[in-house]
Amino acid sequence: MSIDYTRDGHIATITINRPETRNSLDMEHFRDLAHAWAAFRDDAGAWVAVITGVGQDFCTGADLKKFIPELTGDLPQPEGWNKDDAIHAVLHRFPVYKPIVAAVNGTCVAGGFEMLSSTDIRVAVPAARFAVMEPKRGLFAGGGSTVRLPRQMPYPLAMELLLTADMVDAERALAMGLINRVVPPERLMDTAYDYAGRIAANALLAVLATKQSAVEGLALDLESAYDNETRHSDRVFETQDAKEGPRAFAEKRPPRWQGR
Repeated sequence: MSIDYTRDGHIATITINRPETRNSLDMEHFRDLAHAWAAFRDDAGAWVAVITGVGQDFCTGADLKKFIPELTGDLPQPEGWNKDDAIHAVLHRFPVYKPIVAAVNGTCVAGGFEMLSSTDIRVAVPAARFAVMEPKRGLFAGGGSTVRLPRQMPYPLAMELLLTADMVDAERALAMGLINRVVPPERLMDTAYDYAGRIAANALLAVLATKQSAVEGLALDLESAYDNETRHSDRVFETQDAKEGPRAFAEKRPPRWQGR
């Protein structure tokens, strides 16, 4: 049982490896997932992350059999636990401006769904299922879903997910615009890494500024968002990579990005 962080070149992989609990998370593993995201954020060599699970589930949120007793003091809390670990693990109030690709290998509900809504590109297998499950348990999806979904999807579709708490299959999720692609299981990771590789081939500073501008713009009025975009644009055009890109194009060769 673990949260695994590895890196191959500029692509990091975070794997939720708790198949015996359907990749649900107790305090220890919320903590470790939060630490994995921090490692990705702070790893200068990691430009893109792929998040996935082991087995037939992507992530099914909190391990209620352990997490609630730990939270209420009925079970001891793990060493190093911080009260913000659970929300940081699902990328709530924990901004990561590097691109994140989700490889959804199975069920994605509750906290797993909330984490999914913080990723940028989402690939799923046909057997994947998606739901905001909390209302069916008398709980509240407080990891960002009520904020993100109406900004990412047509309002009626977002509210269908949020209010019914019904499970939707991969094809329905694709039609709703929740995910990018549905692929056979044997192609899931290759497809996710293909997306990650195509992103990592671009200039890092331009990619980071692009994501940051897009995310920040969601919280701003139109004119403020344009002003914010201009600030990011000006910063990118001052970089060495902004000179290298057009030069490489003119010389018909691959660019040599310097990250400055």
